[in-house]
Amino acid sequence: MIEFSNVSKRFTIQPRPGRRAAVVEALRSVTFELAAGTATGVIGPNGAGKSTLFGLLLGFLRPSDGEVRIAGEHARVYLRRHGASYLPERFSLPGEWSVREALDALARLERLGPARRTQVDQVIERTGLGEYAGRRIRGLSRGTLQRVGIAQALLAGHDLVVLDEPTEGLDPVWRIRLRELLAELRGEGRTMLIASHDLHEVERAVDRALLLEDGELRDIIEINTAQQQQTYRVQLAEASPLMNELFGDVVQIEPAVYVVRTATPAEMSLRISALIESGAVLHAVHPADDLESRFRELLQQGRP
Repeated sequence: MIEFSNVSKRFTIQPRPGRRAAVVEALRSVTFELAAGTATGVIGPNGAGKSTLFGLLLGFLRPSDGEVRIAGEHARVYLRRHGASYLPERFSLPGEWSVREALDALARLERLGPARRTQVDQVIERTGLGEYAGRRIRGLSRGTLQRVGIAQALLAGHDLVVLDEPTEGLDPVWRIRLRELLAELRGEGRTMLIASHDLHEVERAVDRALLLEDGELRDIIEINTAQQQQTYRVQLAEASPLMNELFGDVVQIEPAVYVVRTATPAEMSLRISALIESGAVLHAVHPADDLESRFRELLQQGRP
């Protein structure tokens, strides 16, 4: 459904008087295809190009080179015809509006017609905003405002759903509820892209993740493939040269903290036993977020 073909985006930064203009390449030769009905995470450090990628996908920006297509159409053409459900990273609304007024106004923009009030009622219930429906936007907590943002993204039922940092400000209860909502959207066959720094939540919600760094697509991580092995975080009292010998596939994320993979928990137990018998002092071992370990591993490749 979504195709990025050798897409680059450059911005010209206006200089101060007496200086030359600077050109920043936010994305460089990015190519990928995503099938309809799949969920994809977009991850990477700050400044990696995630926001630029979303801007190009949603038609806010035009590529400097290459082409962005959705369902075979140029992105802007597709968005004009079909729209998209979008939660921006910094969601805000006029403070004097009530929650219901805000959602009703956004439903009008979506041209939902006579069904809009029913749709508004449904998303208010779905996001637990009933007790806040009459409250002013300016008086909401950060987490409640985020739920309003999620509610507006659910209003129109578009096939394409783009969520930028959807867990921002949510308490643990609503992080769990958001997982359920995302699962419901996947069950409805929506095509979703989710950008988040919370790799644990991303891994629970998507089929794969695009890893961006410095404007380049470093890797496409297939979540199901990654989960075929057991992944653990091992913390020792001090670094041990035996870690590489015993585990082979090791990512050292701190001087005495490692992420390792084994085929089974039984194999992990055997290798930990051998490590302790060698004299190493084990502080902790627990299951690790595999997407996080792969993220760290890729960013460390080629670095001193």
